[in-house]
Amino acid sequence: MPNNRKRLVGTVVSDKMDKTVVVAIENRKMHPVYHKVVSSTKKVMAHDETGVGVGAVVRIVQSRPLSKRKRWVVEAVLEGAEQLAT
Repeated sequence: MPNNRKRLVGTVVSDKMDKTVVVAIENRKMHPVYHKVVSSTKKVMAHDETGVGVGAVVRIVQSRPLSKRKRWVVEAVLEGAEQLAT
């Protein structure tokens, strides 16, 4: 049964917290006047049980509020090696 949750793809930029990673979401679009590609980056915190390392490309899915700033959960690792949880 499909659900209507938002899914985004981004790169892990920090994994220093316990069961939490920071994912950078890059958005690229054309400037309406200058017709130049402008990129903007947004960083979100995501819950991660598996222990993904920095540099991995992950797909995150929207979830219920898990803490003050965590509203996303890592759904799948698309690229990059898994890091062992220590």
